[in-house]
Amino acid sequence: MRFAVHPPQIKFDPRATRMAKKNLKPRRQRSASQIKEHREAFLRYLRSECHLADNTVKAYGRDLERFIIWLGGQRLAGLTVAELAGYPAWLREQQLAPASVSRHVVSLKVFFKYLQLEGILTDNQAELLASQKLWQKIPTVLSSRDVERLLAAPLKGEPLWRRDRAILEVLYATGCRVSELATVKQADLNLDERTCKCHGKGDKQRIVPLGEPACRVIRDYLAKERAILAERVAGEQAELFLSSRGRPMRRERIWELVKKYAEMAGVNTDLSPHSLRHSFATHLLAGGADLRHVQEMLGHASIATTQLYTHVDHTRLKKVHEAFHPRG
Repeated sequence: MRFAVHPPQIKFDPRATRMAKKNLKPRRQRSASQIKEHREAFLRYLRSECHLADNTVKAYGRDLERFIIWLGGQRLAGLTVAELAGYPAWLREQQLAPASVSRHVVSLKVFFKYLQLEGILTDNQAELLASQKLWQKIPTVLSSRDVERLLAAPLKGEPLWRRDRAILEVLYATGCRVSELATVKQADLNLDERTCKCHGKGDKQRIVPLGEPACRVIRDYLAKERAILAERVAGEQAELFLSSRGRPMRRERIWELVKKYAEMAGVNTDLSPHSLRHSFATHLLAGGADLRHVQEMLGHASIATTQLYTHVDHTRLKKVHEAFHPRG
C-alpha cells in the first residue's frame, strides 16, 4: 500500500532575516565565491534564528552545495524559471532518489526566499518550481522472530559483543533514531526506573521506557566493557556508547554494525537502524498500544506521521474483523 505525502518545509520569519544582513555584502552581481558566502550566511540564519537542529542545517548545506556545482558560476539574478527547471533534471541524472530530488528543490526554495527577503534577489524564481508528490513506501518491518535473531547475533567472545548487543537492544526497545542513539549519555539512563531520555529533532527531549532485557544488557556493557573503552582516551566521555578507541560512536558506524549483524542473523540485508524504529512502532500497535502513546515515544510532532504504521501490520485488523464482523 502507498499513499501520497508532501516534502516538509520550514516556516520563515521575515523579521529574523534582518539579523543576518551584517553577514552579507550588498552587490547585485554575485560571483561563485559570493554565492558560497550567501550559503554560509543562510546556514547561520537557519541555526541561530530558526533554531534548526545541526543535522537539518547540514542537510540544507549539502543540498545547496550541489546547487552551486550545477550553477557553475552563473549569476542567480539572471536565472529564469525555465533554466532552474533543469536543476531537478540534473539531480535525477545524478541518480538521486525521487525523495532526495524533492528535498533538494525544497532547500532551493527556502534559500531563494531568504535571498529575496534580504534584498539580494528581487524575484524568487525558485518558488515557481513544481514540487512533485511523493509516493512513500511502506517501511521495512521485521517479524518478532527476526528481531530475536538479530538481537542475538553478537556472539559471546567476539570483540565488543556486549556493546553491540546493547546498541541493538536499545534501538529496538526505544525506537530512537540512530542520531539519537549516538548522542545518548550515561546521565540520560535511569536503569532503576527503566527509562531513557532521547534528544530528538529540534533538541526536543522525551522519556522512553526501557524493557528489562535492554536494561540487563546495558548493565552488562557498563560493568565489563565501557570502562575499559573509556580509559583509551584522555578526558571523560559522557556518551553511553563508545568506539574501540574510546570515542563517541559515529552514526555511520552504528549503521555498519546493524548491517553486519543483519547479515550474520540471516535477516533482511536491506536492514537499517531505522528499520528497528519501524519495527518498534509496528509491534507496539499490533500489540494494542494507543496511537497517541506510540507518537509520544517516537517523538513525532504530528500524529499523521505515526499513522503510517497503521498501514503496516494487518494482524490486529484481521483479528478485529474475525471477532466482530458477522461473516468474519
